Amino acid sequence: MTKHIEFSATGGPEVLRYCEFTPADLAADEVQVENKAIGINYIDTYMRSGLYPTSLPSGLGTEAAGVVTKVGANVSHVNVGDRVAYAQSGLGAYSEIHHVPADKLVILPDAISFEQAAASLLKGLTVYYLFYLTHKVQAGETFLFHAAAGGVGLIACQWAKALGANLIGTVGSDEKARLAQTAGAWQAINYNRENIVERVLALTDGKKVNVVYDSVGQSTWLDSLDSLAPRGLMVSFGNASGPVTGVNVGLLNQKGSLFLTRPSLNGYITTREELAEASKTLFDFIASGKINVDVPESQKFPLSEVVRAHQTLESRATQGSSLLIP
Repeated sequence: MTKHIEFSATGGPEVLRYCEFTPADLAADEVQVENKAIGINYIDTYMRSGLYPTSLPSGLGTEAAGVVTKVGANVSHVNVGDRVAYAQSGLGAYSEIHHVPADKLVILPDAISFEQAAASLLKGLTVYYLFYLTHKVQAGETFLFHAAAGGVGLIACQWAKALGANLIGTVGSDEKARLAQTAGAWQAINYNRENIVERVLALTDGKKVNVVYDSVGQSTWLDSLDSLAPRGLMVSFGNASGPVTGVNVGLLNQKGSLFLTRPSLNGYITTREELAEASKTLFDFIASGKINVDVPESQKFPLSEVVRAHQTLESRATQGSSLLIP
């Protein structure tokens, strides 16, 4: 029998259950993938906790890499046996097999392993749209990026270095500061013992930055706004500390006619062509060695140990990406 993860009530990691299921019939535009490695992402905890509502019972996860085992009647660009990855499937990637819309799949180059793909595709596509589409990061530009030692953050540090840009990363410990700077951050701010805004002012000779990338949310909201130069762009793309609510739009005026956007991957990577271009850019960086997404053994969890995986992720004990292995 095929195994997957599902939950029937929202809450902490303990609501996740490892159980048998019978896959539905394959739709004409879908592909069946036998997952070899499954990406764990912070957004998965939002779905599980109920912050992002979904109908219950529900599967979890949108990202994995594996081998195509069946193709729907209308699918012509993917074949049985192809090595593929996906990051924008319907919920249910925490599973031994998953049905994925064919247009959401990328064919894996030989140089990219299943684990590298599952560790990097969602996070890498996120960095791609942030750095190329939401705001075009230029060589020599200095900007602020929160949670720089997280899964998205460590890819962002390496990507910024590859672009010749100066990423100032915020982190929660001196160890994570070292990690971020080793990955390519220009500077790191330990927010548990340094004032973010004061450090940004000092590092930029009082000019502040033109863009802040903030996936933390509630606890960094004001520091982010106060780190921006006049007419700067606040990119709020996550809520690890809780959502930003009750926004006083007048603050954007008071703090310098600031711009604010709340983007998501599905708002930017919408077609097969966009997905192909973005994933090629990411995989080229990985194949060339400019971006390393290898996952430590301590952050690879059997699919059956999903509860422990989520507990570990939410404890802030992880560095970079984590994986579930079916």
